[in-house]
Parts: sequence; structure tokens; C-alpha cells
Amino acid sequence: MEMRINEVKRAQLVDLLIAIVVLGSLWGLSEVVLGGAIRAAGVPYRAGILTGVGIGIMGLAVGVFRKPSMPIGIALVAILCKQLVVPILHVSVMCKANSCLALMLEGVALAGVVSLAGRRLDRGRLAQMASGASAALLAAAAFYFIGMRVAPCRYLLSFNRPGGFVAFLSAEGLVWALSSAILFPVGYRMGARLRDTVLVLRARKPFFYYTTFAALVVCCWVASAFATAAGL
Repeated sequence: MEMRINEVKRAQLVDLLIAIVVLGSLWGLSEVVLGGAIRAAGVPYRAGILTGVGIGIMGLAVGVFRKPSMPIGIALVAILCKQLVVPILHVSVMCKANSCLALMLEGVALAGVVSLAGRRLDRGRLAQMASGASAALLAAAAFYFIGMRVAPCRYLLSFNRPGGFVAFLSAEGLVWALSSAILFPVGYRMGARLRDTVLVLRARKPFFYYTTFAALVVCCWVASAFATAAGL
């Protein structure tokens, strides 16, 4: 009986690690490819859009596994994906320091908000929207103070003035919150619907389950590498 329990726990841990790597890779891909495409097209609110996408992806993980700590691991994988710029373009790790900082803060903020929300997330869309928006606002507020000291870009430094914090939250934080309020519920509800499907797939078709997700991770990293090399 004890051996069976240990096997189940190991299987659950493997599922969590696979989900973290897969979703972190997808988030990293979106940061590199979608972020580069938005910048190239001159579309405004790039940071806000990418924040919503990232928090939506983390919401999917929370919806499936109900583990508040997962967003932190997903953010770490996404950061590693963004840092492909170092070996490919031979630049400093600090080249993407602030954008990587933003990802980490979003993961930590969402983990904290989800922990506090608990089962209230299942009570309706309003609780999910509030959780996504709160996490984004917390991340934006922390990013303003920490980002100013890590590797501030010219845009961020433009808010380094009296009243700059409020101006930054108005210009960026509210957009981050709005996109996250929209996309976190989408990810969370999708995850809740996929929960049983994922577990059944692993139990019935383990080879297909593992090879599919392994292929998805490889595709994300290869695509990110080519996009990085192309200057996105």
C-alpha cells in the first residue's frame, strides 16, 4: 500500500514538472515571437499584452493542478527561454534583465494571489478576474521600484520623477491588470476543463502523453532560438 502511494506521488510530481516545463516554454515562446512581432509592428501596450498572455498561461496550470507555487516554476522556464539571447547573440545576461525580472515578479505575484484566493477561484469569473488583475498590479508596482535599480531602460527612467510611480501604474499597471483580468479566467477555466482529460491521457496512453509534450517543448525552444537569431 505504501509503495503504491509513493508511486502515485512520484507520478504527480512528474506531471507537475512536465506542466511547468511545457507551459514555461510556451510562455517563453510567446515572449520571444509574439513580443518581437508586436514590437516590429509598432502595436502599443506590448508589455500589457504579454503580461496578460503569461498570466493566462499560468492560470491554465493553476486550473489543472491547483498548485499555487507552479507559476514561479513556469516563470523560471520562460526566463531561461528568453535568455537564449545570450548564447545565440553573444550579449550580456543583463540585456534582458528587466524583462526577465518582470516575468519573475508576475509569477511570484500570481502565486501569492492564488494562495490567498484558494477555492474562491471556483466561485465565479469575478474572483478569477480580480485575481489576475491583482497579480498584475502587484507585479507592476514591484517592477517599478526594482526595475529602476536593475537595468532600467529609457522608457522606465522617464517615470523616475515625483509622481512617477502613479504615472507608471496609470500608463502600464492598469493595462497589465486589464489584460490579466481578461486572460487569467480564460486560462483557469480552460485548465479546469482539461484537468480530467490530462490525467486520463497519462493513464491510458503514457507514451503518447510524454512524447507529445516532449515534442512540444523542443518545438518551442527551437522556434524561440530561430526567432532570437532573426532579431525578434
